[in-house]
Amino acid sequence: MILQIYKAIATLLGLFLDVYFRLKVLQGKENKARLEERRGIATQSRPSGRLIWLHAVSVGEAAALLALIKILHDTKPWVTLLLTTSTVTSGNFICKLLPEGVIHQFIPIDRLAWVERFLDYWRPDLAIWMESDLWPTMVSEADRRGIHMVIVSGRLSFGTFQRWKSIGNLAKPLFGAFDLVLAANHEQVKRFLALGCVDVRYVGNLKDSIVPPKVDIKIATTLRNAIAGRPVWLAASTHRGEDAIVFDAHAQIVKSKPNLLTVIVPRHTNRSDEIACMAERNGLSLARRSANQPIKERTSVYLADTMGEIAIFYSVIPITFLAGSMVKVGGHNPMEASYCGTALIFGPLIANNRESADALLAAGGAREVNDAGSLAKTVRDLLDDPVTTSKMGACARRVAMARAIKINFILEALEPMLPEKPM
Repeated sequence: MILQIYKAIATLLGLFLDVYFRLKVLQGKENKARLEERRGIATQSRPSGRLIWLHAVSVGEAAALLALIKILHDTKPWVTLLLTTSTVTSGNFICKLLPEGVIHQFIPIDRLAWVERFLDYWRPDLAIWMESDLWPTMVSEADRRGIHMVIVSGRLSFGTFQRWKSIGNLAKPLFGAFDLVLAANHEQVKRFLALGCVDVRYVGNLKDSIVPPKVDIKIATTLRNAIAGRPVWLAASTHRGEDAIVFDAHAQIVKSKPNLLTVIVPRHTNRSDEIACMAERNGLSLARRSANQPIKERTSVYLADTMGEIAIFYSVIPITFLAGSMVKVGGHNPMEASYCGTALIFGPLIANNRESADALLAAGGAREVNDAGSLAKTVRDLLDDPVTTSKMGACARRVAMARAIKINFILEALEPMLPEKPM
């Protein structure tokens, strides 16, 4: 009954959703050429034969799925792979990295007619969800069509778990529709079982197996030469509300480090103008990477507002503040930065990645801070002690290597549901 009410409301909201997405196009936050995908209308042709559909909500989840996608692409050449994501940022990022022949589409809004159109066109043999971006109409319609469904790196925050638990009449049939859940940790096994999943196994978090994109040596060398001899630190994946903290920390550090360079990589590049204005209000000289502005001697802030280059900055800059941890977004996965051997700093709001963060803290590869003052002190201490900074980076890399799960475990679990090679 609750599912039927949900579907009815989603149907009624259809006209409003059309207006909403057209407004997002005008704001530059949606891709006009691919807007039809939000209504389940394909913009690419479906090849004949078997098809595996994989879904990831955003950049981090899509990047984590890449390892699985590449192995499936190499070992199951007779299967078409379809990847859907939810955000424009993720689409722009992932399309550059997908193996040839892998199709990307944006997932449709969870309105019955649009979901039916999507499923009827693509006709997947297997659907693989990353983590827990689950939509009731999509899950129920896929189940009705007999599509095998799996969750990999299954993870539900405590709040999300409690919300699903409070609507058990809806949660039980939806979670029970999944053939298999490969949970990120043991606590997650308990949560998925409590919500109605039947076959739940602990495998580990696929994000821990992230292999950073290859770093362009020429670009890295150019950047390293541009910052040579200067005290420098990186603020990675900042969200609204965190840039002010970074600028505050910069103002405190620069008192003892007058030639300090702060590099900011915003989580969402559409905030670049906003960050540039903040720098101007603080009287700071800023260079923007997207505008090909070089780092000069007087440059105080380098705004790296381009996509797909964060690994370059992780590999060149020895100190990284991993943002998304000073505002309530749950933090970001620290493993990609750890692989690159940078000393890590993060704030206290890292519930989504607490396990990885604790491992790094215990190994000496990271430090936790609470505000702009403690961030400034930690960065300044590390700038004054390059030996400790280097040791932290090495520890972080060892943690990342040790936590990398064997992707073969996931493939073995998926094998009974993978489409067989045609005779």
